[in-house]
Amino acid sequence: MQTLTGVGVCAGRVIGELVSMPKPVSEPATGLSLQDEEPEAAVARLQEAAAAVKAELKRRAEAATEKDAADVLKSTALMAGDKALLKNAAKLITGRGLAPERALWEAASDYADQMRALGGYMAERAADIQDVRARLVCQLQGLPMPGIPQRDEPFVLTAEDLAPADTATLDPTKVLALVTSGGGPQSHTAILARNLGLPAVVAARDVEGVSDGTEVYVDGATGEIRTEPGADERELVEAWVRSAGARSGFDGRGVLADGTEIPLLANVGTPEDARAAAAAGAQGVGLLRTEFCFLGRDQEPSVEEQVEQYTAILASFPGKKVVVRTLDAGADKPLPFLTDTSEPNPALGVRGYRTDRAVPGVLARQLEAIARAEEATDAEVWVMAPMIATTTEAQEFARLAAAAGLRVPGVMVETPSAAVTADQILRHVQFVSLGTNDLTQYTMAADRMMGALAELNNPWQPAVLRMVRSTVQGAREAEAEGAGPRNVGVCGEAAADPALAVVLVGLGVHTLSMSARGLAPVAAVLRSVDMGTAQALAALAVQQPSAEEAAAAVRAELGVLAELGL
Repeated sequence: MQTLTGVGVCAGRVIGELVSMPKPVSEPATGLSLQDEEPEAAVARLQEAAAAVKAELKRRAEAATEKDAADVLKSTALMAGDKALLKNAAKLITGRGLAPERALWEAASDYADQMRALGGYMAERAADIQDVRARLVCQLQGLPMPGIPQRDEPFVLTAEDLAPADTATLDPTKVLALVTSGGGPQSHTAILARNLGLPAVVAARDVEGVSDGTEVYVDGATGEIRTEPGADERELVEAWVRSAGARSGFDGRGVLADGTEIPLLANVGTPEDARAAAAAGAQGVGLLRTEFCFLGRDQEPSVEEQVEQYTAILASFPGKKVVVRTLDAGADKPLPFLTDTSEPNPALGVRGYRTDRAVPGVLARQLEAIARAEEATDAEVWVMAPMIATTTEAQEFARLAAAAGLRVPGVMVETPSAAVTADQILRHVQFVSLGTNDLTQYTMAADRMMGALAELNNPWQPAVLRMVRSTVQGAREAEAEGAGPRNVGVCGEAAADPALAVVLVGLGVHTLSMSARGLAPVAAVLRSVDMGTAQALAALAVQQPSAEEAAAAVRAELGVLAELGL
């Protein structure tokens, strides 16, 4: 037996045969030129190929049952018809006499290199460009399109990383689990695996050395892959199946064994997400991503359009708290009317709250829309700004929220500066919410989109846990100085890890917000511990020298995880 390790991104235990994604399409020969074809005809053939690929991706988007999958396919379809890409390729055909597949390859490669140089989310878009490049070359050469292998029996799918259009269309009744040698906790593979509830491990570098057809055991919680599984592994899989009932039910109340209430909220980004979260029993919304109103648009949506969209979400949670995050544009969410995509380092650039400096008035109009949506519903609206780094920014945001008539202002803690000055920030706002994805990225100085840095981009990092602790201490100091009750929540992916949820509660976090799928398992584990135990485990985790040792030390003390198959 060989044991490989990666980063577990979605819990689950399965055994199945390993099947690799087909090898990528071969690069057309350097200098491959037109033969008997006229340049104009070659350009027309390229445009026809692009139209065919775009139409196929749009068809698949319309057939997709998951909204996230449909959105990914629509985005990839748009890229297949990108005018700049096709124009650059056409120039290589008419100017240098290159064959259309070679011209397209060079134009797309240059485009991908530019995206990588920008870093952050833009670097991740390079994989999308390469996916489109492969599809267009296959179309031009009459080859089958890249895609998920077709098998009669269920299997474990492995790849270096999966293109968005592939992850968006995989069949979870055939694919038992995903294992990639690249990617990271925030890759398309990881995000869609969580949405599908599919066991997944990323950044498992040695998996490429395992032959197709090898039977493997995959644990999506611990990140382990074992070849030639035996009786012990089969019992672990059976235990996972037996405990399904205990993991699946959430009664709408997050509570510890001693009765301490820990509200469990949902992260949502669309009205559909909100309805699903309400149906799953979420006690409210801890993160409403408002970008859905703005993405894919060439100009800012009107206040009336925003009011309509926000109202549709708030209506799903009458009488419950809904924490609305103002526009988090920039970095991984560039907007043509608001952000500068030529920034050398978008993750450290004009993003989130900072975009209001670039285009003054966008934030005020959004706050007006949020306030009007609150008036139209019975939801209890809290509003927070992303990417806050100073007390002055927090104070100014509180002023803007008050001017719009919003009563409960707060900010995201994503930067170390916000964590260590939380006492000062919380003199001006009533709550903070820890965005552990970005807080980890900035604390560890590691781009969260890079698979090579996946071990650093782990919220179990003791340094990140200390940032959480510092934030909670800041809230207590603000309260002691007469600021009134101050709430500290977590809305990053860390909240959906049941073991880490215990640690966060032990550090003093008041509320946890996650995807709707995470509510039941987190609630089940929290019910098994009292506050004293949670505090002891938090202290244990903070004292460890590494993320791996912190997670292992805590998991060893939580026997309920094995009982639940987590």
